[in-house]
Amino acid sequence: MARTTLTIRPGTSRDAATITALIRGLADYERLPLRTTAGAIRRHGFGRRRHFETLICRLGGRPVGLARPTLWLEDLFVIPEARGHGAGLALLRALARIAVRRGCGRLEWSVLDWNRPAIRFYRALGAELKREWILTRLTGPPLARLARVRGRRAADRAWRPSRRRTPRAAAATRRRRRHAPARAKRPATPRQRRRRA
Repeated sequence: MARTTLTIRPGTSRDAATITALIRGLADYERLPLRTTAGAIRRHGFGRRRHFETLICRLGGRPVGLARPTLWLEDLFVIPEARGHGAGLALLRALARIAVRRGCGRLEWSVLDWNRPAIRFYRALGAELKREWILTRLTGPPLARLARVRGRRAADRAWRPSRRRTPRAAAATRRRRRHAPARAKRPATPRQRRRRA
């Protein structure tokens, strides 16, 4: 049976309805209300100021998934001796003004569960602590393994913006391959030997 082609590419303004439908699917799955429209996606994702980017995954030409990296408050820190003077509140107010000015639907960040003073402060502002969400992180070797170049499939290659090669560059590549030393052939693995038998 032929394998269905999987492709990934950045979303465009023409994909607003598709993106909205996929977000609706996510909202249904997470049992959350849908708070966006195709018009809002067009404005905030592809307008003069872009607030998010979208990657769309297609299986055999049909849109089946999306990923949306969004704006996120990574670090909020005030040195201990300056706490209690309003520095943290001033920083959050400035960020809230940016979020409102840009039309962002929300401002999100994470807090350590043992940081009781910060949790009290955030609750006093009216922030909700979403305990059902688990912060998920990839760093170091696992991140490198997931992003590895060797053995990538066509869908992974689609992440990179396409670069058109000039005829001169293509000819240079062919010449290099023609004059490259021959690689030693690897011995067949037991599985490959069984297949040939």
